Amino acid sequence: MLVHPQFNPVALQLGPLAVHWYGLMYLAGFATFLWLGRKRITKISHPQITAKLLDDLLFYGVLGVILGGRLGYVLFYKAGYYSAHPLEILAVWQGGMSFHGGFLGVLAAMAWFAHKQQLRWLQLTDFIAPLVPPGLAFGRLGNFINGELWGRPTDGSWGMIFPQADNVPRHPSQLYEFALEGLLLFSLLWLFARKPRPVGAVSGLFLIGYGSLRFLVEFTREPDNFLGLLSLGMSMGQWLSLPMVIAGVALMLLSSRRAA
Repeated sequence: MLVHPQFNPVALQLGPLAVHWYGLMYLAGFATFLWLGRKRITKISHPQITAKLLDDLLFYGVLGVILGGRLGYVLFYKAGYYSAHPLEILAVWQGGMSFHGGFLGVLAAMAWFAHKQQLRWLQLTDFIAPLVPPGLAFGRLGNFINGELWGRPTDGSWGMIFPQADNVPRHPSQLYEFALEGLLLFSLLWLFARKPRPVGAVSGLFLIGYGSLRFLVEFTREPDNFLGLLSLGMSMGQWLSLPMVIAGVALMLLSSRRAA
């Protein structure tokens, strides 16, 4: 039987300044985005996608993640609570972010940025799609270090006890997501994007890949205690992932028809 190591969430203490592991995971994700982005720039040879543009992309992307992630959590998970306590929407230090909200925020930010730079929106999302999964992997690693977002009970020998939850062996679902939505999805997208593809195809594969893998992992992840399982026995994460898969299939079909 495994027991969660109960890591100290503070990686480094410098007097009154505490550097948290989760913050370091965000920094690692941003650094990896820039490093891989520069590699992609040398492969695609697009005159408008430069190292300077990449830095601006990261800035807009971070804004989209933070604003979209917070608003997504408010709307998708606790709309009733925040409608009664609207000022607490700004209390981001209390926690509460949604991947799907952050994803929509990034899409909106990229649409605005593409308009400013006179680029096609899908060209931009095709460029960044393979750069996103490593950031997701670091985020899930941060969840595991913090001992949060644990999985459902399991009889498997790999089950892990999370003392902050209870003494029941549970799926280490954060590590499943690290491996699937992070490493596996990155490998698929990076290899797929190495060859020229119709505009929208790489973005479509990202939608299908993330949506499908997140949908599967949700079967092992403990649903939010204030929501539980929703209709058809599915979690909120599964219901939010289904439209991604449908949109991804439609986008790939559309892109292949345009290229024919």
